Amino acid sequence: MAGVEQTTKTLAELATLVGGELAGPAELAISGLNDLALAGAGEITFVTDARRLEGLAASGASAVILPQVAAACERPAIRVRNPYLAAAIIHNLFLARPFVAGGIHPTAVVGNGCRIPAAITIGPHAVIGNGVQFGERVTIGPGVVIGDEVVLGDDVLLHPNVTIVARCVLGNRVIIHPGAVIGSDGFGYATDEAGRHVKRPHVGIVELEDDVEIGANTCIDRGTFGKTSVKAGAKIDNLVQLAHNVEIGEHSFLVAQVGVAGSTKTGHHVVMGGQVGLAGHLAIGNGVMIAAKSGVHDDQPDGAIIAGIPALPHKRWLRVSGAVAKLPEMVKELRELRRQLAELLAGKN
Repeated sequence: MAGVEQTTKTLAELATLVGGELAGPAELAISGLNDLALAGAGEITFVTDARRLEGLAASGASAVILPQVAAACERPAIRVRNPYLAAAIIHNLFLARPFVAGGIHPTAVVGNGCRIPAAITIGPHAVIGNGVQFGERVTIGPGVVIGDEVVLGDDVLLHPNVTIVARCVLGNRVIIHPGAVIGSDGFGYATDEAGRHVKRPHVGIVELEDDVEIGANTCIDRGTFGKTSVKAGAKIDNLVQLAHNVEIGEHSFLVAQVGVAGSTKTGHHVVMGGQVGLAGHLAIGNGVMIAAKSGVHDDQPDGAIIAGIPALPHKRWLRVSGAVAKLPEMVKELRELRRQLAELLAGKN
């Protein structure tokens, strides 16, 4: 990165950082982390599975992060229980840069009565409403729109073209990727006798707690009343839809194209695979895991692992899927049995 001083750490310092076992020269200088096939001199790479060790011989990396159970290798190494996690920690260390306030770009539009600290960056063509409250070290990308009376915590990062609608609240270290919309009206209508749809006002807000990350083009609707809430540490992928008054629990994972209908609430550490759909007004327990493309129509207890449409316990769904694959043969056998039965009955007559 031009103009930025490169971070260099010794192998021993990195081992201490991730609580790993050092296997190599303690003073070996490392200046970055890279993929196994792309790493070069001065960089550390990682192997998450001992079966990938054969690729290490062709790597140009100066050192490697290995699973504790991996066989011995000649390359300087750090052995850890979870190489994927250790690699993420080390990679973040090398990429970390101090916040540098860029100020307010001349093309940005800022409303009245805003609380704006000196340590802030507001990019080109951003539009800030009235009474917006900014925390410290906030970065607002180009084309971002922030409505009236929005509250943003410290170290918030809004990528280009994010929209935060009026009165929504963001905690500390929230990251929102390009094109996401936070606080749009929910999809709520009442239908009269003539079949015409009357819009229901949505007067609530969206609250994103500390360390939440929202993917690109995700939409989170404001509450009809009260709030739609994403709890601390939850991570939401691209193209996800959360309807009005949904509550997503702490440290949950929602993968791309998940859709959650109104007023459904999840516990903490819930994982939803891609394209999962949840009906409204459900209660999803802590630690629930939902396989990709599942359709969930009922409440789920803590620790449930479910899959399918409609979603069933995962092991049962595997049996159902296996049976479905055998249906053509089963139909053929059934037709043959019917034919034989018809012949038997005809013989008796």
